[in-house]
Amino acid sequence: MSKDNKCPPIGWNFDNSYAELPETFYSKVKPTPVRSPQLVILNDSLAISLGLDIQGLKSNEGIEVLAGNKLLEGFFPLAQAYAGHQFGHFTMLGDGRAILLGEQLNAKGERFDIQLKGPGRTPYSRGGDGRAGLGPMLREYIISEAMNALGIPTTRSLTVVTTGESVVRETLQPGAILTRTASSHIRVGTFQYIANWGSVEELKQLADYTINRHFPNIKDSDDKYLGLLREVSKRQAELIAKWQLVGFIHGVMNTDNMAIGGETIDYGPCAFMDTYDTKTVFSSIDRHGRYAYENQPKIGAWNLARFAETLLPLLHQEESQAITIAQQELEKFMPQYESIWLKGMRAKLGLFGEVPEDEALINSLLSIMEKHKADYTNTFRTLTLNSKDKKDITDMNNKYGIFKATEFIQWQEKWMGRKARQQEKMESSYQLMKSSNPAVIPRNHRVEEALEAAVGEQDYRVMEELLEVLKDPYAYTSDQIPYSALPSESSQPYKTFCGT
Repeated sequence: MSKDNKCPPIGWNFDNSYAELPETFYSKVKPTPVRSPQLVILNDSLAISLGLDIQGLKSNEGIEVLAGNKLLEGFFPLAQAYAGHQFGHFTMLGDGRAILLGEQLNAKGERFDIQLKGPGRTPYSRGGDGRAGLGPMLREYIISEAMNALGIPTTRSLTVVTTGESVVRETLQPGAILTRTASSHIRVGTFQYIANWGSVEELKQLADYTINRHFPNIKDSDDKYLGLLREVSKRQAELIAKWQLVGFIHGVMNTDNMAIGGETIDYGPCAFMDTYDTKTVFSSIDRHGRYAYENQPKIGAWNLARFAETLLPLLHQEESQAITIAQQELEKFMPQYESIWLKGMRAKLGLFGEVPEDEALINSLLSIMEKHKADYTNTFRTLTLNSKDKKDITDMNNKYGIFKATEFIQWQEKWMGRKARQQEKMESSYQLMKSSNPAVIPRNHRVEEALEAAVGEQDYRVMEELLEVLKDPYAYTSDQIPYSALPSESSQPYKTFCGT
C-alpha cells in the first residue's frame, strides 16, 4: 500500500481526535488493497458540504483513496472496539468490516467521521473476510440518502466503489466499499465495551470525549454525566418518533447499532412499511419480531437502560443511589417519545394546537388503516391532497378500500370538524400536512429493482432515477407519482438480509 504525502487537490482536512483516546478503544489497522477499484456513485452535494472537490474524488488518485489503496498524510486508520446486545444477548464486537480513516473538518469547522465499509479484515472480524457486497452497499446508499431527504438524522453515504473482486455470501457477489460519514461512530456498545473490559477512568474519558464532541452545552455542568444520559435519551426519542412517523423499520436495533449522537446507523435489514401493520418485520433473522415496527420505541427504551447501566459509576459513588438516579431519568423516555410522536401525527393530519381528543382521533385512524390493510404512506398522501382540493376523498382514490368504509367516512367527519374549529386557515393546514407526509419513500420493490439492475446488469440508471425522485420527498411533483405505486401482490412476504 502506498502512502504519499502529496495530498491531491481533493480537500481532505483531517483530524484524529478519537485516536487520542487510549488504545483500549480501537486497533490500528490498514485497509487491504483491492485489485481494480471503480467509482460507481458519488454524492456530489455531500462532497461539497464536506469541502471536497468532486473532480478530485473522481480522479484515479481519489478513487485509490476511497478504495483504501492509498493513505494520505493526516489519515489514522483504525477499527473501533465495541460490544453489544444482539437480539438481547451480550457479546464482544467491534468494526469487523469497517475502518475509520479519520475526521474531516469542513469550512464551518464541523467534524465528520470518514469511514470505509468493506475494506478488509480487522482484529474484530471474527472469522469474516471484512469485505462487503455491492448490493448491500448500494442499498445503504439509497436508504441513508432517502432518510436524509426525509429530515431524519442519519449517517450518510459519500461514495461506492467496486473492488474488481468477488465476495462469497449466499452467492458470489461483486465486492464494493462504501465511504460513510457520521457525526461520530460512538455507540451504546462503545460504552458497554469500556464498562465491561476497561477501567472507570477510561469510561470517564469516553464520556468526556462524547460530551465534548456531541453535547458541549453540558460539559461544564456539575451533573454532566446525568446530562449525557438525558441528552442521549432525548435524541433517541426524537429519532425513533421520526422513524415511526414515516413507517421506517430499522430491522436490527441491537445496542451496537444505536449511535450516541442520535443518527440512524447501520442500514442492514431495514425497509419501509407498505401496508400498515404494527407487527411488520422484514429482517430474515428477526424470527420472533423483537424489532417489529410496534416494538421500536420499547427497544429504544431497553437500549437506553443498557446505556444507563454503563454510566452508573459516573452518576454516583453509591451504586444504589446511581441506579435510582438512572431509573428516574429513564422513566422520562416513553412520555417524551409519545409527546414527540403525537406532535408529529398532529402535523400529518394538519392539526394545530393541542386538543385532548386528538390522540383518540389519531389512534382511530390508525386502527381503521390496519383493519383495512391500507398503505401507510399513500393514506396520508391522499389525505394531504384531499385537504388541498377540498374534494370528497372517496372520489380521489377509489382503489384504496379504506376510503369507502363507513367507519372511515365517520372518522373523516370528526377530522374535518377538528380542523374547522382551529384558527389557522385550511391552506396552512395543507402546507403543514404537505411538509409532514412524504409523497414518496424508497419503496422496497423500487429499491430491489434498482439493485437488480445495478448489480446484475451494471446499469445504474434505475438507481440514479430513484435517487433523483427521493431527493425531495415532500415536493408532490408529477414525476413522483409512478414511485408511489404499490408493488404487485406476492405470495411471499418481503424479506431483507443483513448483507454481512
